[in-house]
Amino acid sequence: MENETITITVNGFDERLPAGIDLERLIAHLKEGDTDLIVEHNGRFVYPKDYPLTELVPGDRVELINPNFGG
Repeated sequence: MENETITITVNGFDERLPAGIDLERLIAHLKEGDTDLIVEHNGRFVYPKDYPLTELVPGDRVELINPNFGG
């Protein structure tokens, strides 16, 4: 089972990742440091407290949205 990978779609692009990865580890892997980051998993908003509880499986779709505030 070690070295197994899965393929998911992140912001429209296929990403090959270690099996068993969760949203928290995905965000760290992609170096997304925006504290206002919005995350959708298969079309649903995910609260930051649920990132480590949301394990990704093959075929999942994740959108990472960096909102721009200000003017």
